[in-house]
Amino acid sequence: MKNPYEVLGISPNATDDEVKNAYRAKARELYEQNAASEDFSANGENAMTEINDAYDAIIRERMGAGGQSVGGNYPDIRQLIQQRRYTQAEELLDGIPSASRGAEWYYLKGTVLYQKGWLEEAQRHFSQASYLDPNNAEYRQAVERSNVNRSGGYRTTNTQSTGCNSGCGDCSNLCSTLICMDCCCECMGGNLTSCCGCR
Repeated sequence: MKNPYEVLGISPNATDDEVKNAYRAKARELYEQNAASEDFSANGENAMTEINDAYDAIIRERMGAGGQSVGGNYPDIRQLIQQRRYTQAEELLDGIPSASRGAEWYYLKGTVLYQKGWLEEAQRHFSQASYLDPNNAEYRQAVERSNVNRSGGYRTTNTQSTGCNSGCGDCSNLCSTLICMDCCCECMGGNLTSCCGCR
């Protein structure tokens, strides 16, 4: 493997922040170079793998040498989430190597997904966080909250119909309720709404 510092174009004396910034800059540069190219699948993926491997190698080296753990980024990520800067928070989370992702990573990633409306994905991340750290009350509360609110947001899987032909699931929000009511009215010969997609 190539020298990871050379791959990222930085000195071995670079700070942790400089390592992260170099990684993001290289990834962004690669994306911009290949955004308009139809041949990204081969060359681009190999280059991105090299960048990811270099970053992971540096992180592992620094953690093994007593350097700052990637967990040191989590307070900064929490602050970004509090400021509603979800894109920046997600970039930092995605930059953490897979082998270093613990309960806090899953909780914070779930929080970002929840705020973006990906409720089922968020619930899975919260559940993983709670599984990895079952004594953490914050993680347990996130699982409970996502279970309660999941029905009103973006769905990554099909809902199971409970009698309404619109597939609205539990009809927990106003629009779904109106559609289901219209279906019932039509069954009785009436029509609650004239623009219902439930036919």
